[in-house]
Amino acid sequence: MDRYVTGAVIKKLRENKKMTQEDLADRIYVSSKAVSKWETGQGFPDISLLEPLAQALGISVIELLSGEDISNVNRSSKLTRGKFYVCPVCGNVIRTIGEAVVSCCGITLPPLEAEAADAEHGIRVEIVEDEYYVSVDHPMTKDHHISFLAAVSDQGVQFVKLYPEGSAEARFRIINVRKLYAYCNRHGLFDIRI
Repeated sequence: MDRYVTGAVIKKLRENKKMTQEDLADRIYVSSKAVSKWETGQGFPDISLLEPLAQALGISVIELLSGEDISNVNRSSKLTRGKFYVCPVCGNVIRTIGEAVVSCCGITLPPLEAEAADAEHGIRVEIVEDEYYVSVDHPMTKDHHISFLAAVSDQGVQFVKLYPEGSAEARFRIINVRKLYAYCNRHGLFDIRI
């Protein structure tokens, strides 16, 4: 494991919860001296304590290990404010409604920030009957390709996984689509507003 919870993280999260070292110790059945040692860098919590420690601090174990307390600011759950996460190891794509701690293949994934579509990643849209025909003029080699196209509306996400040596095109129902996304495996996420 390349990351482990640090004393500074424990202290920050404990203080955010307005707990004393003794309060935290009582919740996870250790001595306040043990908590003090963790916070001053003189020791680390045993791995068996990570789950109860995270629970006492009101966060997930992943958040505890990353040192970040993630709060979803998208309380209204608007789909158009959601986030995409892509695993660089296996290509897994995760879509959330808001901020989250997402892990895949042992890696904590950062949320992707979409850039406006540029000349190399131009997203073309045509209306064909009741659908958007979306295409990207982009290489589709094994090393450099568009990995997925997505259409996001107020009601949901339409998603098409693409593969190397195929074509970078998809069809999406027009119903209330607000944004179209294209993900390049080398350059990241691009979008256009509809």
